[in-house]
Amino acid sequence: MKNYLILILTFCSLPIFCQQEGWILSSGKVDQYTGIVAANGRIGILPEDKPFQTKSVILNNVFDKESPLGVSKILLGMNFVNLDMEIDGELITEENCTDFRQELDMKNAAFTTTFTFKDKAQISYTIYALRNVQYAGYVDINVTAMKKIRLKTTGIISTPEEYQNPVSTFRILKDLETTMPILQTVAKSRLGKHTVGTSATFIWHAINSTREHQRPELTHKKVSAYDNRLSFEKELKKGEVYEFAWTGAECSTQDFEDPQTESERFVIFNLLTPRKALLGQHKERWSELWEGDIIIEGNLQDQLDVRLALYHLYAFSRGDSDLSIAPMGLSSQGYNGHIFWDTELWMFPPLLLLNQDIARSLVNYRSNRLAKAKEKAINFGYDGAMFPWESDDTGEEATPAWALTGTFEHHITADVAIAFWNYYRVTQNKDWLSARGYPLMKEVADYWVSRATKNEDGTYSIKNVVGANEFAPNVDDNAFTNGAAITALEFAILAAAEVGETVPLIWNEVASNIRILKFEDGTTKEHAAYEGERIKQADVNLLTYPLNIVNDPETVLKDLKYYEPKLAEEGPAMGQSVFAVIYARLGNVKEAYRLFRRSYEPNKRPPFGALAEAATSNNPYFATGAGGMLQVVLFGFGGLDITEEGIVQKNPILPKEWNSLTLKGVGPDKKMYIID
Repeated sequence: MKNYLILILTFCSLPIFCQQEGWILSSGKVDQYTGIVAANGRIGILPEDKPFQTKSVILNNVFDKESPLGVSKILLGMNFVNLDMEIDGELITEENCTDFRQELDMKNAAFTTTFTFKDKAQISYTIYALRNVQYAGYVDINVTAMKKIRLKTTGIISTPEEYQNPVSTFRILKDLETTMPILQTVAKSRLGKHTVGTSATFIWHAINSTREHQRPELTHKKVSAYDNRLSFEKELKKGEVYEFAWTGAECSTQDFEDPQTESERFVIFNLLTPRKALLGQHKERWSELWEGDIIIEGNLQDQLDVRLALYHLYAFSRGDSDLSIAPMGLSSQGYNGHIFWDTELWMFPPLLLLNQDIARSLVNYRSNRLAKAKEKAINFGYDGAMFPWESDDTGEEATPAWALTGTFEHHITADVAIAFWNYYRVTQNKDWLSARGYPLMKEVADYWVSRATKNEDGTYSIKNVVGANEFAPNVDDNAFTNGAAITALEFAILAAAEVGETVPLIWNEVASNIRILKFEDGTTKEHAAYEGERIKQADVNLLTYPLNIVNDPETVLKDLKYYEPKLAEEGPAMGQSVFAVIYARLGNVKEAYRLFRRSYEPNKRPPFGALAEAATSNNPYFATGAGGMLQVVLFGFGGLDITEEGIVQKNPILPKEWNSLTLKGVGPDKKMYIID
């Protein structure tokens, strides 16, 4: 393959949208702004469009109750990524700076802001959520003096008001001649479940920072227990380039017995590790992630859109964590940071193809919570394991009680088992299957046997559920729920044979006789009482992809044409993705590409193209939608499929808008597929 360096300046629906090489997204000042998160699977840092300001820090898998009578909610972390900078006594704000520009470098997961302050200085800073030091962030700052100036920089730890009893301090730790200045705040989370410790300090690259007399003098100011500050001043000559950094780390009792001290150690590590080595390790980790990539030639905008989706899935996850991904990832507290079917059905398949380490973390998240799923099944009168619709750190049901989904949306239990078998299909890791995979799949199979009701004609029904189409609660024989249960049972039978376990006869009986309802003309019926109402998202069509239960072309097309017009505009984007994959597999590339673009284009928010959940919402970044659009590229246009033989390519098809499509680093063997 040839390598092309492309520099294009375009004007499109996203204002001042500059695109370079398929890796860079950049923008000047805009009226409407949605930031792009810098994340490393543990913390998410969301910048704002104001100099040195950051909207939020999100902590993965760290929960406390949202209110005394509420459910769990992911923590909004202490914000250690805000700074103030003054030049000649004047605070830099968005009103007194010009040439403001921000840039996301997806290849290196670096978010850079540049601007000019009056006629006095040119300033840039880059935010990293360090991939190598997973509880830490790093702000690399460059000031070029255009005339002689007096610079004052203040690093801040801002603690959200919901935290309890913060203790804010500044100490200079010493070991022989090495001195380590540490700004720190320690507090209890909103209802006291966790202790959170945040530490931060400045780093000067051009000096030996272990010698105190070479540092600028540091000034500590505690505005309040919730606003802890550390400042230094420096005179710069005209033309002088001054480089330094601000780094912080945030830990909690979710992950550490002593989060206060551990956060100090991370900051000290960053302080005393040379910048080139520290950031080099971060970039090397991201380079390894990008070994799994999607390359589109001939349409730069589509390349950027697809790569931004993959960037977010990588940024929101880690292969060494045994954690999962919430619908909004680490961009916000949306949906309380809980884990849904969004992971298994939408985000997991692209990651399974392109990064099996991350995929293993996602399935292990569920197996680590199997005991709680078994308890839930017992509590509701069923056998086996019953997974929660919304899951948190505990593995118990975390859906608000008023939401019927938490009590009745049961297909999640099948979705988990399907993901488990697909993980084994791709990796062929029999040790994992024996230790984690089959034990969970067996419990899921037992659950569906106990959940199904035998009818007089010998068929089985699954009654009183909320399906994927949540506009229809408490229905019988929902198409996707029944189809997912069939698939989970069939996969459990295959898994049992693989590990040498005896298959209960009832698994076969139930799997072979669960009802899939039809209208008189043969169109698949969404549920027993369905009469053509609007649908929130694809349900019936999931029986074609990914379940492959409805697979004769005539019925597949009939289902597509019937249900696509019924998809509500306010529904999430994934339905369009399903339709697009199916059309691509039918060979209709025109319809597939139309629906591919429709699956995300209306959901993009300026200036970088962050995805909202729906065309009518404004809650980016919607990682579920990213998973859906990536499935169109991989499993639709790319023709890839997950089978008992592993990953195979069947009938790839290329949109006329693209010159070629390269799928790089696919599967354990890191295969490359080129469609041109």
